[in-house]
Amino acid sequence: MATSSHAWRFFRAGGFDQVKLETGADLMNLDQLDQKLWVALACPVHGLEFDSKTLAIIDSDKDGRVRAPELIAAVKWAGGLLKDPDELVRAGDALNLSAINDATPEGKALLESARQILINLGKKDATAISVADTTDTARIFAQTAFNGDGIIVEESATDDATKAVIREILQCLGPVTDRSGRPGLDQGKAGQFFGELAMYESWAGQAESQAAEVLPLGPGTRAGHAALKAVKAKVDDYFGRCRLAAFDPRAAALLNRNEAEYLALAAKDLSITASEISGFPLAQVAAGKALSLKDGLNPAWAAPMAAFVAATVKPVLGEKTELTEADWAALNVKFAAYATWQASKAGGAVEGLGLPRVREILASKTQAAIAALLAQDRAEEGKVNAIAAVDKLARYHRDLHLLCINFVSFKDFYDRGEPAIFQAGRLYLDQRSCDLVLTVEDAGKHATMAALAGSYLAYLDCSRKGSGEKLSIVAAFTGGDSDNLMVGRNGLFYDRKGRDWDATITKIIENPISIRQAFWAPYKKLARFIQEQVTKRAAAADTAASDRLTKAALEAGKAAETGKGEPPPKPKLDTGLVTALAVGAAGIGGMIGSIVNGFLSLKGWMPVGVIGVLLLISGPSMLLAWLKLRNRNLGPLLDANGWAINSRARINVPFGGSLTGVAALPPGSQRDLTDPYAEKSNPWPKLVVIAIVLAIAYLLLDRKGYIDRWTNGAWGTKAPVAAQDEAPAVAPAAP
Repeated sequence: MATSSHAWRFFRAGGFDQVKLETGADLMNLDQLDQKLWVALACPVHGLEFDSKTLAIIDSDKDGRVRAPELIAAVKWAGGLLKDPDELVRAGDALNLSAINDATPEGKALLESARQILINLGKKDATAISVADTTDTARIFAQTAFNGDGIIVEESATDDATKAVIREILQCLGPVTDRSGRPGLDQGKAGQFFGELAMYESWAGQAESQAAEVLPLGPGTRAGHAALKAVKAKVDDYFGRCRLAAFDPRAAALLNRNEAEYLALAAKDLSITASEISGFPLAQVAAGKALSLKDGLNPAWAAPMAAFVAATVKPVLGEKTELTEADWAALNVKFAAYATWQASKAGGAVEGLGLPRVREILASKTQAAIAALLAQDRAEEGKVNAIAAVDKLARYHRDLHLLCINFVSFKDFYDRGEPAIFQAGRLYLDQRSCDLVLTVEDAGKHATMAALAGSYLAYLDCSRKGSGEKLSIVAAFTGGDSDNLMVGRNGLFYDRKGRDWDATITKIIENPISIRQAFWAPYKKLARFIQEQVTKRAAAADTAASDRLTKAALEAGKAAETGKGEPPPKPKLDTGLVTALAVGAAGIGGMIGSIVNGFLSLKGWMPVGVIGVLLLISGPSMLLAWLKLRNRNLGPLLDANGWAINSRARINVPFGGSLTGVAALPPGSQRDLTDPYAEKSNPWPKLVVIAIVLAIAYLLLDRKGYIDRWTNGAWGTKAPVAAQDEAPAVAPAAP
């Protein structure tokens, strides 16, 4: 890459150098900045605290990610349409019209479009335009008949005939929404409508040309066929049963339903059209029996059969009181051509207009008129694109600098002023507030990559009961300790809009939080181990005691029943146990004495010895924590969300401490330390400590021979020879 002539300025944060983007010239020269110095090379379009529509516009290839070349192109385009690129840095919701560079054809057209938008919005005298103005398309196009979206509305036509046809198209096929928000039609709807008209007219004309065959009853054919169709299945069933009865007379009784079914019905309240009997035969079945059209019909089918007789049987067969199977076959043949014609119906969407109106529209010039209106609307596409360009420039003016300082550098994140665009809000949990919170789509998939960040992470499911909304987040705990963090704990999450969510921990990735926590970790583990062992032993002892008590009670009960029970002998003192306890106590005392004597032998180096012991215990844990905290970084967290992080954005201990707030009393607060529910003091722990101190002191003094000397040999160990030599020598007596 060629050397950039632009003088760049950098700041150091997160353990690496980041570029300062403070002027329009900085932004316009981004293509000259070595991309190895960029913090990120790509980010997702969704899931950020940033206008997703702006990101979608920058995402020119529509793959759901904004990449470095797309960001550079956006900056170049916006800066080229402004008289001073510094406007991008000044940002703000409103773009001054005077800032638009009208010295170029594109800039001039864009400025004219911006003014037209303001005029349409009733802001003729406004000197600035905002994103709120450019996105209010319903108001922008409310007074326009043509807006370049390929959709015309009723008001687009100037003559009543065309307006009437547009209304009929919307009625038959439904509308599409115009940019103005009004119902309209596009080329597809228009083509479909006139196609339906032609098909319907052709289909209807077929019946007219073959009227004798297709319409045997003329205008009454439709009603006659409908009445036949309504009873066809039931009449077919009747004659089928009659044929079966003719085949085997034994089947007749069963085909007419058995007595038990009628008894079940008799227990109910029945109406003349009771649905319970609609499944019964149409009439009593017998071999070769004709269907009576008046008497003996199933009451549930009386009305449909009456309509069938009036609309179908009488016009075709004349007055008849019964219908033979041959008559029934003749009726079906009579309406077969009509049924076939009906099945081939085309253009049904416009049938409601009626054939005369269909032919009237086809004979008119409205199809050509509507096509001309659609072409006129499409001709306005250039102006509409210019309006879209105004919206694009307004968005870039407001958002580009913010995106750059959260993409090319992470200024917002490391300044700790405004949150970065990837920070979703603040989580309160376990007397802490976490600011490094990201939204996630799939916690399991995210955790695979995020585990490499070296941070203590908690994944939480969030919900709002009022709206039913749900959200998944991950929070980094960079302060305090992890003692009370566990799956199932609840907290409260505030998103960037200030809305509160119920949050519950669902998954934890454990890593060191601080050196201080690592120092105490071995002792806490030991305490937990001792507590677990004591609990386990106590439970075992309690179980054993209960078993012994139960056994003794059973034995006493048996003895009482037989009258021969002897009282259990009193336990004798186990001298072996006493000896063992004495040996154990002596061993422990000797060990303590050796340790204390060793410390005393260090004399002035005793503090160093204490520190050495502490380091021996806590050192490995602290070293491991230091190594992990030293490598803790933001990259994997964002990479797991679809970013392409280009550097190790470190989160060292001081900076991590600023990302998690630990509960502390406000300055100047007063505390009342009197706790009315505090546990009462127990003297035994103090007495035990005093006894241990006295025992250690006794052992030390005895080792030096002081106890023997002070008690004239009555107690303690005899003083060492060196100690005896310290006494003043007595001169020998004269001979």
